[in-house]
Amino acid sequence: MPVEYLSAEQEARYGRFATEPSPGELEQFFRLDKKALGPARAKRRPATRLGWAVQWGTVRMLGTFLTEDPTAIPAAVVRFVAEQLGIGNEHFAEYGTRAQTAYEHAWEIRDEYGYRDFAAGEAELREFPAARVWSSLEGPRALFDRAVVWLVNNRVLLPGVTTLARMVAAVRQEENDRLHAALYEAVPYGLRTEMVRLLEVPEKKRVSEPERLRMGPMRVSGKAMEPALDRAREVRGLGAGAVDVGRVRAARMTGLARYGLTSKAPTLKRPEVTRQTATLLAAVRHLETAAVDDALDLLHALMATKLLAKAERMGNDAKLKALPQLRKAAKKVAAAVDVLMTTPQATASGEMVSVADAWSAIEEVVPREQLAEALATIAAVVPDTDGDDDAEWRAEPVARYGTVRGFIRLLVEVIDFGAVEAGAPVVKALKQLPDLIGRKKVGAEEVSMELVTGSWRRLVFANPNVPHGLVDKAAYSFGCGSFRGTVDLGFS
Repeated sequence: MPVEYLSAEQEARYGRFATEPSPGELEQFFRLDKKALGPARAKRRPATRLGWAVQWGTVRMLGTFLTEDPTAIPAAVVRFVAEQLGIGNEHFAEYGTRAQTAYEHAWEIRDEYGYRDFAAGEAELREFPAARVWSSLEGPRALFDRAVVWLVNNRVLLPGVTTLARMVAAVRQEENDRLHAALYEAVPYGLRTEMVRLLEVPEKKRVSEPERLRMGPMRVSGKAMEPALDRAREVRGLGAGAVDVGRVRAARMTGLARYGLTSKAPTLKRPEVTRQTATLLAAVRHLETAAVDDALDLLHALMATKLLAKAERMGNDAKLKALPQLRKAAKKVAAAVDVLMTTPQATASGEMVSVADAWSAIEEVVPREQLAEALATIAAVVPDTDGDDDAEWRAEPVARYGTVRGFIRLLVEVIDFGAVEAGAPVVKALKQLPDLIGRKKVGAEEVSMELVTGSWRRLVFANPNVPHGLVDKAAYSFGCGSFRGTVDLGFS
């Protein structure tokens, strides 16, 4: 990479004061400590005392001495140092009258404070950007700035800007080459060939395979689930996920994947083979995760919007439609109960009121036939839900079992479901679904009965349309992901 990658701002502030130091920087770099006050005050003239102290702070802040033009120092720096020495800052103008003085002070400070020339610290410095190349996505400009900070912190004097820029660019290129080579060597020959083949545009197709595979599902429907899962299975079938990339940090794999997924096939054909293989490997590995995520997102959207939310909405609509009928029936029952509660247990003469007398009083308000109809209406509209508020609408998605039946087998095959220990039985039951739904009859003893709780028990084991002792496979399939609330796999 050419040295010209540096910005104009980077070049302007390299080894010099581009702006006035902030108060915090003045305190950090130009506050004279006891060790520095001694040699500074030992100088004979005010100009050399002030000049030595300014040079001491300059190398601490910039990593270099301003020996060629020692007076190119911001006025705020000179004032700050002069106040500490108790001398006027106007003396600093005399510091450059003898050029050799600035160099002598620089040599003295370098020896006293352990500063090294760049050549002495270069090998150690190269290890720093090299390590960052393997662990970050930083470009050459960021690496250059970090190298400058490293030099300042480790008391290595800055070299010329071109020297450092070339070194950073060279190290970055070398380490990128090593990283690409490491990934290339980790990829089996068959996978390399298969990934390169992906770059070809199939006959009668308009896009390459990587471009096709990175396109996620566009619709939310049961039919869209199958191609979404097929896509996940196809990408996983390449085997990129099985390649050991432990040496390479996730950030670098992400950067390579981003480049691979945003580039056209002709662009990916140009790089050298090791870089091409590394880029394709990262892209395909990312696609494995993305394809599974897309399939699960689609599953969640399908269940939430097309099945569960719709079923709940239909249940609420049914409640609203039945509300007038329920209100009418409730008024009749309330009137009958009111008569019953206001009828005394005995007459004024002390005779107990018989049931027949009570019914006579009730029928004066509500005929017995109407009361029976009202009770039947209430029983029909307000079914026994065993305290399960969702029981009323859970039968609705079960009636749409055909929407999910077609992709259950593929879902369990493609997605590696997992759970904490408490959810392990649910995962086990889910993985058994393909075998169960393939049978005509499933006995209650063949399913995880202990997982089926609440209103699901009635739907799964007490469907009047299913022979006694057998399981309603549709209800069991829908409930399999939410039994006991131990795990959430998309079903509820």
